[in-house]
Amino acid sequence: MNLIDCRGLSCPEPVLRAKAALEQGEGPFEILVDNEASKDNVLRFGQSRNCRVDSVTLADGSFRLSFLAENREGAGPSVSFDEADYQCAIPGGAPTGCNLVYVIASDCMGRGSDELGWALLQTYIATIKDVSPQPSRILFYNGGVKLVATAGKALEALQALEKKGVKILSCGTCLDFFKLAKNLQVGTTTNMYEIMDSMANADRVVSPF
Repeated sequence: MNLIDCRGLSCPEPVLRAKAALEQGEGPFEILVDNEASKDNVLRFGQSRNCRVDSVTLADGSFRLSFLAENREGAGPSVSFDEADYQCAIPGGAPTGCNLVYVIASDCMGRGSDELGWALLQTYIATIKDVSPQPSRILFYNGGVKLVATAGKALEALQALEKKGVKILSCGTCLDFFKLAKNLQVGTTTNMYEIMDSMANADRVVSPF
């Protein structure tokens, strides 16, 4: 059964992942979430689609929801989908459900040696996967865009994070400035409005600089 790991993702992202998997029609799948609000939303979405969803609480406090892509016997028609219905706030502001945004604005971490700073930044990005909560998106601008266009363990880590649902957004103007637009290997290009909007609406913004 296909497992979709939504731990660290804020609402309504787990529901959107469930919706996409259901619409792809690949059969039964499981959604993994780490807070009650996301669990309840996924269950509610399943009910709205007349599907059976079984929930199991795991030892670490997260939830595995087995989403069976089949109509419940005798159920009525499914209701229309509105993303706003699945927005949520985690009770008490628990960090595992916050909208966390990472900002990478340089190709060098710290001062003293650019070569060392590049190596440190590679390790920093590769370590994001091990730190909770996971970000909803990572923003790259100025020299930071070199990380999404240059081979290395940072690029591999970003590609893995993208597969888990983290949005990787890079400044299009910056890519053009460094002549890297054709070398973009992960995520999508963005503009200053989306960068500012992402930061303004984040619960927390983290940067290594």
